[in-house]
Amino acid sequence: MNLSRFIFWFAAPARFLPLARALVWPLRILALLTGIVGLFLGFGVAPPDAVQGDAYRIMYLHVPVSWVAMFAYALMAFWSFVGLVWRTRLSHLLAHALAPTGAVYAALSLITGALWGQPMWGTWWVWDARLTSSLLLLLLFLGYLALQGAIDDPQRSDRACAVLALLGALNLPVMYFSVQWWNTLHQGASIKPGSASMAPVMLTALLLCSVAAWAWAAATVLRRVQLLIAEREAHTRWLRAIQFQDEALAGGTADAPAGLPNAAQKEAVHV
Repeated sequence: MNLSRFIFWFAAPARFLPLARALVWPLRILALLTGIVGLFLGFGVAPPDAVQGDAYRIMYLHVPVSWVAMFAYALMAFWSFVGLVWRTRLSHLLAHALAPTGAVYAALSLITGALWGQPMWGTWWVWDARLTSSLLLLLLFLGYLALQGAIDDPQRSDRACAVLALLGALNLPVMYFSVQWWNTLHQGASIKPGSASMAPVMLTALLLCSVAAWAWAAATVLRRVQLLIAEREAHTRWLRAIQFQDEALAGGTADAPAGLPNAAQKEAVHV
């Protein structure tokens, strides 16, 4: 199955919902385990930096949340594009689910960056290209959420938010390449393809913390998608059939009537 067929196979909420439910807890456990080990290595084992001393250790929080914030917006723009072009129901829900998580991670990126920058630069904030584009990223997430809440009609809200997400995606290359295009206080990348300018234990700790941040963000988004599906698809027979089966399993009663899932199955495959 190629990538496009894989994406459209799960474009139907009824097919995506079981996958989301199955992945949430494994991702949370992965985030917990890798986060504990990564923070232990970063704050307890890794040596002080030759230049920054112990102040650099905020990197184990700042870098992962910054990566996730950028990628969350890229995914939000991608699913917005898919939703606009192919009008799949799930695509807009995925974009909506990514926005709050992206906003939290973008805010954490700014906060941890300020905590790192103050002892290094002597100031909490400067209006350089990287910091300004990072602030704009947070504002784009917040603007997306505000626009979503301001429009009552779901379809109009989906389209308007998708257009905003695509326009805001122009900020991503500016944010990523800002340290190369302009003379900024923000340092360049310490990790490049095939090389890393840090000790192995530092790199291991950073990668583990990054896995934890990615896994927790994915779990949060998938859980929020479940709630959005339950809200948007509340009128559908396939969702009522799944809820009936869940209640039956929880109560130890008989399975749902055979006619209900079969009737709902035809409705569920529409994207």
